[in-house]
Amino acid sequence: MDKEKEKVIASPRKDANLGTIRIADEVVSIIAGLAATEVNGIAGMSGGLVGGIAEILGRKNFAKGVKVEVGEREAAVDLYIIVKYGVRIPDVALAAQENVKQAIETMTGLSVVEVNVHVQGVGFPDEEQKEEEIRVR
Repeated sequence: MDKEKEKVIASPRKDANLGTIRIADEVVSIIAGLAATEVNGIAGMSGGLVGGIAEILGRKNFAKGVKVEVGEREAAVDLYIIVKYGVRIPDVALAAQENVKQAIETMTGLSVVEVNVHVQGVGFPDEEQKEEEIRVR
């Protein structure tokens, strides 16, 4: 990993002189992506606008759809999400902000100063799910 992308975190104990702890930006991105996808109402993460179309990314690369800026003690996060059709977007966005902030602060000890949520699109149910619902009725 690049030394430039790793941030030094203060030692958990003041009297411990064991060395430094470095957390890569990629690690913070993965934590944020995992925390965001746990929120009900989020259909997926967006890789950004490519040719005007938001691409929904699967759960394989959790850092996609997440941009982080990590300092020595603070972090700022931008999430690019696709919400499920029918959900109340402000509620989903607030839940994502809270979940991401809590996850990063708990796991890394960094203070999260902001979590910006960018809603890139709306995910609709698959045709397979609709057919299944018709059969059940």
